[in-house]
Amino acid sequence: MDESGKSQDPEESVRPQPPEPPEGSNGPKAPTPRKRKPGGGGILMGRPFGVPVYVAPSWFLVAALITWVFGGQLERVLPELGAARYLVSLFFAVAFYASVLVHELAHTVAALRFKLPVRRIQLQFFGGVSEIEKETETPGREFVLAFVGPLLSLVLAGVFYAGMQLVEPRTVPGVLLAGLMISNLIVAIFNLLPGLPLDGGRMLRAIVWKITGKPMSGTIAAAWVGRALAVTVLIGLPLVTHTGVLGTARPEIGGADSLTDALLAAILAAIIWTGAGNSLRMARLRERLPDLTARTLTRRAVPVETDTPLSEALRRANDAGARALVVVDRQGTPTALVREAAIIGVPDHRRPWVAVGTLAQDLKDGMRVSAELAGEDLLEYLRATPATEYLVIEETGEIYGVLSTADVERAFVSAMARKAA
Repeated sequence: MDESGKSQDPEESVRPQPPEPPEGSNGPKAPTPRKRKPGGGGILMGRPFGVPVYVAPSWFLVAALITWVFGGQLERVLPELGAARYLVSLFFAVAFYASVLVHELAHTVAALRFKLPVRRIQLQFFGGVSEIEKETETPGREFVLAFVGPLLSLVLAGVFYAGMQLVEPRTVPGVLLAGLMISNLIVAIFNLLPGLPLDGGRMLRAIVWKITGKPMSGTIAAAWVGRALAVTVLIGLPLVTHTGVLGTARPEIGGADSLTDALLAAILAAIIWTGAGNSLRMARLRERLPDLTARTLTRRAVPVETDTPLSEALRRANDAGARALVVVDRQGTPTALVREAAIIGVPDHRRPWVAVGTLAQDLKDGMRVSAELAGEDLLEYLRATPATEYLVIEETGEIYGVLSTADVERAFVSAMARKAA
């Protein structure tokens, strides 16, 4: 199964991360954010087109399952292989997921072509995920981005079919090519089903978006179709298998096979239902993200020199109705921010004897934020440059104030609460 182009869960993808030491397939104008390294997610296999590809631990489970199931089929078709059939089956599992990787790379290349950042590709239990970090700007691009994956799977199915014509059918190459042709055809058809989080759901979203002019309307329609699809899979897949529509005669289907079909249907339905719900949840959150603006969340600040006593600096801030301190040099140029946590840690009786410079954090690259940043651009910038406080500046370069990560976190949680309501 493919959830290509899937955005991450809102709490993971847009919540500013707590401060940490700097570590080094969908921006703010100024300042320019640094690129961050993607998180883990399994074993790093490479970086095609500069995008890291990870294999999740769950892949090994499904690879073992494919090896066992395909090995059982080989025993009936090529009994002379003996135990070697499991080695052939393992090769099939790896080749199948290589095909899934090609599917995901199609999404990645399209995303990069549209200048959408791709965090990583992950191969996991039921296929792959291309984590594209921004939404497309037009329904046409959304449609193309979703369609290229199934299209590449159809092309691969055609290539494997052509290869089948060049080899004997009941040989190892013939069986492998037939299996890869059928599996890629299934991947393409399944992903073209019109419900989120599948590629077909994103295509449906693009169509509704184009007709209505509202991306949210497209998301709602595709998400509910995805939920209906999940129910259909849960009920319909075991019935279709049991009635022999897929080519298996009813007397040959045992109790174990029926249980396996029901379990597979339940897993697929759960994945589709959850993915559709997450897509809808994120879309609703994005509607509220523009309310998160650096300008409205910024604390008013007063400039102080590095040797100013903390008690005097706090007195000036109280008189001015400010809640933050910016350390400046003799020319009035900001050089550091006084950390709120450090102020709290100084007892009242010590504050006349502590200079603000001893509590300040030097301004580093990325700690200057444009007052015009808002929504996803603001959150992405804070994620890419972790700090506890940021100096907010006007486009003219003048100091506007100090932005606290804690304030952004509270505003984000408030947006989440309004979304849930």
